[in-house]
Amino acid sequence: QASSAPCPFDASLTINDPGCSNSLPIADPGSPQTVDADQVVILDGAGSTDPDGKITLYSWTQTAGPAVALTNATAVQANFNAPRSAATQTLVFQLTVTDNNSASRSRSVNITVRPFANSLPVADAGADQMAEALAVVTLDGSGSSDPDGPNLTYDWRQDSGNPVVSIANPGQAVTTFVVPSIQSDIDKRFFLTVIDDFGATDTDEVTIRLLSAVASLSGTISAPIGNITESDVNDSNSPFVPNDTFAAAQTIPNPISVGGFVNLAGTGDPTGRSFTTGDIDDYFRISLIDGELITLVIADPVVADLDLYLYDDTQVLADSSLGTTQVESLQVPGDGDYFVRVTAQSGASNYNLIIGQPQIAVAGSTMRLSNDFVPGEAIVRLRANPAMQRQADWPASTLAARGLQIRRDLSDRMLLVDIDMPSAIASTAGAGAPATPVELRFRSPGDHVKWATLMAIKKLAQSPEVEFAEPNFMRQLFVTPNDTAYPFQWHYPLINLPAAWELETGSADVTVAVIDSGILPNHPDLQARLVAGYDFVSDPANAADATGIDPDPTDPGSGGAGSIFHGTHVAGTVGATTNNNAGVAGVAWNVRLMPLRVCGVFGCAVADQIEAMRYAAGLGNASGLTANPPADIINLSLGGPGFSSAEQAAVSAVRAAGLVVVAAAGNESSSQLSYPASYDGVISVSAVGPRRTRAPYSSFGAFVDIAAPGGDNSTDVNGDGFADGVLSTHANDASGPLEYEFRFLSGTSMAAPHVAGVIALMKSANASLTPTQIDQLLTSGAMTDDIGAAGRDDLYGWGLLNAQKSVVAALSLSGTPPSDNPMLAATPASLNFAAATSTIEIQLRNTGGGMLTIGSVGTTQPWANVTEINVDGNKLGTYLVTIDRNGLVDGTHTDTISVSSSVNNIQIPIIMTVGSTLTGGDVGHLYIVLIDPETGDSVFGTEADFNGTAYEYQFTGVGRGDYLLIAGTDANNNFFICDPGEACGSFPTLDLSQVIDLTRDLTGIDFLVHYSAPIQTLAGDGARPPPDRGRRRLPEASQGLRSIE
Repeated sequence: QASSAPCPFDASLTINDPGCSNSLPIADPGSPQTVDADQVVILDGAGSTDPDGKITLYSWTQTAGPAVALTNATAVQANFNAPRSAATQTLVFQLTVTDNNSASRSRSVNITVRPFANSLPVADAGADQMAEALAVVTLDGSGSSDPDGPNLTYDWRQDSGNPVVSIANPGQAVTTFVVPSIQSDIDKRFFLTVIDDFGATDTDEVTIRLLSAVASLSGTISAPIGNITESDVNDSNSPFVPNDTFAAAQTIPNPISVGGFVNLAGTGDPTGRSFTTGDIDDYFRISLIDGELITLVIADPVVADLDLYLYDDTQVLADSSLGTTQVESLQVPGDGDYFVRVTAQSGASNYNLIIGQPQIAVAGSTMRLSNDFVPGEAIVRLRANPAMQRQADWPASTLAARGLQIRRDLSDRMLLVDIDMPSAIASTAGAGAPATPVELRFRSPGDHVKWATLMAIKKLAQSPEVEFAEPNFMRQLFVTPNDTAYPFQWHYPLINLPAAWELETGSADVTVAVIDSGILPNHPDLQARLVAGYDFVSDPANAADATGIDPDPTDPGSGGAGSIFHGTHVAGTVGATTNNNAGVAGVAWNVRLMPLRVCGVFGCAVADQIEAMRYAAGLGNASGLTANPPADIINLSLGGPGFSSAEQAAVSAVRAAGLVVVAAAGNESSSQLSYPASYDGVISVSAVGPRRTRAPYSSFGAFVDIAAPGGDNSTDVNGDGFADGVLSTHANDASGPLEYEFRFLSGTSMAAPHVAGVIALMKSANASLTPTQIDQLLTSGAMTDDIGAAGRDDLYGWGLLNAQKSVVAALSLSGTPPSDNPMLAATPASLNFAAATSTIEIQLRNTGGGMLTIGSVGTTQPWANVTEINVDGNKLGTYLVTIDRNGLVDGTHTDTISVSSSVNNIQIPIIMTVGSTLTGGDVGHLYIVLIDPETGDSVFGTEADFNGTAYEYQFTGVGRGDYLLIAGTDANNNFFICDPGEACGSFPTLDLSQVIDLTRDLTGIDFLVHYSAPIQTLAGDGARPPPDRGRRRLPEASQGLRSIE
């Protein structure tokens, strides 16, 4: 029984002390609160009291609202995290307090939670991938996130297409699957959905390209208009239309480059369609222009003897070239319709027949019917034989058997002999030459005698005792051209080089280091220009000579598979021997060339380039030697992506030593930086074609400093019958021993040596020129013609190289400026409106200093018109030539642009084709081959025929790996493509093949094939065996389909 007085309360007592009573405690949970979601809410019972004792126990419980986790639920203060909700929520918490007499009392408090604004989660399925068959692919969604919460749920799914794969753990952020075996590449999509605490979702997708064990490759191959095949080549897969007689003559356009094949019965490849019956003659019908040049280049002059005949439209012989060397040529005697005949005198051979406008003057064939020589006489030189040194040593019976009588001993084993002409004429009738009486019709009896003389000399030259036999020429008093192939070097007039030569042709005190693939030191057009060089290719496998670095910079080529001899071509442009009555001209005639080899079969290592640059500058390097004296200029016709601090340092070092560094801008047709061209201190050279516009392959960008001719093998703007590449020194090793020649290549590699050569002329004119001064002349416009956008631009830098302006600038800095020498010139110097071409721009300019004003510019034919585009007050500048074919008959038409000036007058010939003669681009049946870049083996092949525009090709089921892509014809049917005389091309260009990384299906791999006949061939390094050359057109049966890693 409780009393009225407070007292201790003892629950164990059955009866309370009657003298006291307990007061209940008072619970105080605090005031109601309004809070935000995620806020830590403190429930505070500190206001609770016990009137007559103390509170000994606190207990917090939730009685309403979304359940939360209470922390410290038996303490004075408890807490919890306010839950999230899209709407306002009220949570009720009850506090129960117990006093020391175990009496308790409870009270509640409301906590109001404001609505929560949820942020959506972000799904991240990772980056797209490629994976081969049987590979384990990781799907990684760990990059997914929720801006306002860490708890995400994951769900991986795949698209509905085949193949269906097994995702290992689709509910995890990171999971895997195995790529199944498939027949072709498939893009498989995977979707990742993430879900947050509120149920909000987001989905992302990733594409995994599932790769089959094989890939496909396709594209378009084009041949230049003006490249065609003759219609009955030996390849049994090629379309066949006989062209063996006048009546069956193949009509061809003008200008033209034809690839063909002729053979005597029983010669050539036994599987060829003409092996049994022979294909002795190919006839062509063509409209020709007075003075045009007809050139026959014989692919295999050792195993075959081919002759060239020209007949007028009545089938009367107009001229013939009957030599025994690789090149035969004729000059057209007048306008008209003609028949051209290529005939086999012995053996079997491919050939190229090139017909086009002569560029200035061209050295002719020794054995032309039209040449002026004494009929019935020959000059003969005997071979060096101790038993046969004088005329008395030749038995009379031997002479008589050959139909000869010695007229005079010319000493040095040479004899002037008379030919028994009645016997000569009788022996040639119907044998070995024209086979029918119609084909033996001559314009005069004198021509018949001359022709018989040439045939007798041809036969005499084949005698084992004879070193050579030739006509007894009649000479006249006139000046003949010097370097025989110079007329085809259109790229020199384009940069005003002839005018520069009037001022400076180069000094032997100036040296250009050609850092490249090495040199052919015995090339007749380079031999006299070389100084000591070095081979810096340090990796013996790359060097292909098993030695690593050594003092011999000879280019070993690529082992008889049609080597490019890149460094030899570059060196010839810089400084081939000039005025030697053979070959080509160099930019700087008398300068010295220092060949430094850094490029091997796998490329050009930067470390090796650095050593070569330092050697050239007379600085320490891996060879332990230095150039003495150092070079003045370095040419680097090489490059690639990737900045190298070491290479930049080397450039800076050689420049500090006084050397000028010139480099090719690159052939990527993009603004991608290429090195070394993009380094500070390097003159970067882009390329133009014959129209003075950027070549289609040339790189461009802010790093380009200057433009120069690099050529364009897809055009023939001047109509000389040859592609508009850069002509320079070259060689042919396809059959084993070297045969030196001159060949057209294109690329910024060909543009750079023009600039290096002109700078060599500048240094020859002013030896004190420094790299800084040359930079200043370049940026001031003193070395260039501004083409493209005004001032510096990304296509041409400061403009197109002008050799004359450059040399004048150098002389002026020396204090001896040259006298004015105004002269009017045009580029191009002749125009070819082939196919659908209807406009061509020409440049009329003053190639020297001083004043020159154009008086008139006009044509004679109504279908040709010339208008001004951008000319100055003296009427110098750019003109547009336009032709109109409407109403003109089919065939070849000509005109001349006549330009008069205050100094001199010039004429620019035009040739134009109309109508059904507009053929070309069809080089015959094409074989396309994928080649292992390490072994050179042909590992996969396909074929294509001309579709009226180009060649479409496709490879399927090709093993993934690295390949070279080459295409060509096989006119002689020896199962090798790209033999001499056959069309050939490579991706992206023939002179710079690029490895294709075939790790996925590729489309649009387009490139060009074309004929690439040498202009002239010189003596080689040994006897040539019968050819098996080029690239095998189909894989070896034992190779099959395989992957190249």
